[in-house]
Amino acid sequence: MANRQPQRKTLAAAVFAACLTMSIAAQAQEAATAAAPAAQAADGDQPVTLATMTVTAQKREEVMQDVPIMITALPEQLLRDTGVTDIKDVQLLVPGLHVSSTTNESQTTARIRGVGTNGDNAGLESAVGVVIDGVYRPRTGVGFGDLGEIERIEVIKGPQGTVFGKNTSAGVINVMTRRPSYAQGAEGEVTVGNYGEVGVSGAYNDALGDNAAFRIYAAKRTRDGVTDVNTGKGPRTETVDSDRNFHTVRGQLLLEPTEDLSINFIGDFTSREEHCCVGVTTSRNATGAGPAAIINALAGGQGVIGTPDPERRLAYSNRSTEQDVKDKGVSAQVDWNIGGPGDATLTSITAFRDWKTINALDFDFSGADLLYRRNQYDDSSTAFETFSQELRLAGSTDRWDWMVGMFYADEDLERHDQYVIGADYEPYLSTLVGSRVLGGLAAQLAPLGVTVDTSNPATFFSQVSGVPFGTNFIGDAAQDLYQQNSRSAALFTNNTFHATEKLDLTFGLRYTHDKKNLTSIYANPNGSAGCGMLLSNMGLRVGSALAGRIPAWGFLSPEQQAALVGAVAPNIAGYMCLPWANALHDGRVTDQQMTEKEWSGTVKAAYRWNDAVMTYVSAARGYKGGGFNLDRVQSNTGLSSGTAGILPVDDTSFPGEFVDSYELGAKTTWMDGNLLLNGALFYQEFTDFQLNSFLGTSYVVRSLPEVVSQGAEIELLWQTGFEGLSLQGGVTYADTRYGDQAPYPDLLPGGALENLPGSAISFAPLWSASGSATYAWTMGGDLMGRFTIGTKYLSKHNTGSDLDPEKVQEGYALVNARVGIGSQDKRWIVEFWGQNLTDETYKQVGFDAPLQPGAWNAFLGAPRTYGVTLRVQY
Repeated sequence: MANRQPQRKTLAAAVFAACLTMSIAAQAQEAATAAAPAAQAADGDQPVTLATMTVTAQKREEVMQDVPIMITALPEQLLRDTGVTDIKDVQLLVPGLHVSSTTNESQTTARIRGVGTNGDNAGLESAVGVVIDGVYRPRTGVGFGDLGEIERIEVIKGPQGTVFGKNTSAGVINVMTRRPSYAQGAEGEVTVGNYGEVGVSGAYNDALGDNAAFRIYAAKRTRDGVTDVNTGKGPRTETVDSDRNFHTVRGQLLLEPTEDLSINFIGDFTSREEHCCVGVTTSRNATGAGPAAIINALAGGQGVIGTPDPERRLAYSNRSTEQDVKDKGVSAQVDWNIGGPGDATLTSITAFRDWKTINALDFDFSGADLLYRRNQYDDSSTAFETFSQELRLAGSTDRWDWMVGMFYADEDLERHDQYVIGADYEPYLSTLVGSRVLGGLAAQLAPLGVTVDTSNPATFFSQVSGVPFGTNFIGDAAQDLYQQNSRSAALFTNNTFHATEKLDLTFGLRYTHDKKNLTSIYANPNGSAGCGMLLSNMGLRVGSALAGRIPAWGFLSPEQQAALVGAVAPNIAGYMCLPWANALHDGRVTDQQMTEKEWSGTVKAAYRWNDAVMTYVSAARGYKGGGFNLDRVQSNTGLSSGTAGILPVDDTSFPGEFVDSYELGAKTTWMDGNLLLNGALFYQEFTDFQLNSFLGTSYVVRSLPEVVSQGAEIELLWQTGFEGLSLQGGVTYADTRYGDQAPYPDLLPGGALENLPGSAISFAPLWSASGSATYAWTMGGDLMGRFTIGTKYLSKHNTGSDLDPEKVQEGYALVNARVGIGSQDKRWIVEFWGQNLTDETYKQVGFDAPLQPGAWNAFLGAPRTYGVTLRVQY
């Protein structure tokens, strides 16, 4: 990877080694310890009510009901009861949060109130940020993995640039794992489930003298695939997909040399090896019958499914979807109470992270050997190396809660993009294109009494290309390298003025300086013979080929002949010079730079009417950095704003995204602090909204002038009067739509994105609801039981970035449940669990089947899974 900084890596490795060495060196001893549920006090203490629940959404511990922000706070026991192990699981508990994956599980996108960063372009920053133990992760997919022992998750809605280190335009998922304590203890877990699922994890915590403690956690999880695969003509041998093989280890070392100084080191490593992801055909129209027939003929009848049936969960893929994700990093958080006016505390979070994913892919999602990507680092990988430093100085007086901070991040992004052309590509493409062109001409000329010879369409294709059949496309196609360095520096402040005993005024401000540099190197090792020849005297060869196919060619006027050539040539060129085979890209090297200097901020007013009711109003300006499209971009004009064409685009940049967000909310407390009922009305207007849309051959980033998200949400936490029963849930109504503007030709009628103006955006259901109920009870013989059921409902929404009607997902609900029996002292518990209990088949993401006009595929959500888990604590 370019731009490596050895001094950073050496320091990071040293901290990582020290953390793990000191952790492992401690002698393990058994002891009894058990954490009480979040809303239950220790024996002999006064009951702890929900009203005392604290959050850190403003980077200081505060009672949640006093914070003028819409927050969903998920404590450890609730996360355990509902089986949350990663960010995708969190969406079950949060209305308005939607998480989906595409070609591989590292391409994961989170959306809040219908807004998120769409698509598989690593050059796009996340609208919904992920922060784990105070460290921002560069993209949502980078933070997607086994989170281990989670202490609390906070989902914070709306822009958060004046509090968290990195800008976000739609919200933050703030994850806090369990820190070391001075109590000696060990925990273990064993899980067995259907689809061959086996999981084992363990943790050990102990003190190191009077001023230090450590905690180490490790886990391994495996599972067979949940989607059947017809491997067609091979060489793929795996007949299932979406399996799992995870390994995770995290070590923490806490040093507290004085009462005023705390230092926590964290080192972690995760390996994720799996096969993912195949697409399942969901629909095919009459136009798609032709491509399907050709593919099936080439694959011996095993190319694509005859009648689409997503319920079968049967995909077709002759090439491997193997992927390997490695994520590692170290961090050090220092909290120093330096005293003085306001009892100030200085916090420093230093982190280095190294993330790499290697992904194989069957691009055509069929059993024929058309187009694929190998699983090799130098050919098909994406990697991030990120150094970040955050400093905050915060304090409080009788009238002020204040905080000032700075943030710096240096990120190296390297992407290797690869396309390999299989043996069936040319027979398929020549037959498909030749048939479509000749068939279209025959239909057009028939009313004039002119016939067209439509036989042997592949021969026609070869004549037009000017090279012998079988030599147009050979072996390696695109082999591109993208190297991007991004440096972001920011100063920010967030302050609350207690104007009266009831009125609080909050204001925050942020200045951000972002600079990105991208070098792109393009290559076509096979020379793309067909496209290269086609670009030379194409019109003459098209005319000659048509003359041989139209007996009356000599009787047509020169104007008529020119019109036919003008209609056919661009169609042929579009297929011959698809991005991966376009000879005009070969040998290109481009350098792009971008610098953005932006202000953002917030103002809030909160009024506490009494002990039970607080209302607030807020306005915020959010910002998410611009960037570059890390993909081959080509158009009819050579500009990114153009329509379909074969001219390479040098400037693939897109500007930053902005949002003006307004919220009117209320936080209420009832039943002596045991019932929290919070709600908000919101209006968010995004400008230069970054849409990354797959147009069938490549991803194109569009900066859309306007997206508006408006609606209301309400959330409930209730520790009921019925002993042992607690409820959690909420409802979000979010009307999230594109503006009516159409600044690009493909947004106009007839364009690839014609459905967008004025429509609800993709992945934005109008209604979203979640709820969970937990009941705990005691049994005879020192036994206890726990039962939890949770559900998430999403109303009808479109799952494709171009809003094709074939990509619509009807409303559905997911239901998870867990029942456990264990000892009252929490030494052990056996839990029986199930996820997606109704076995709902639903689309995560819908997409046009590549190279198959008239067919649509989807990446499906997981089917019903169930199993048993044994947990022990000592």
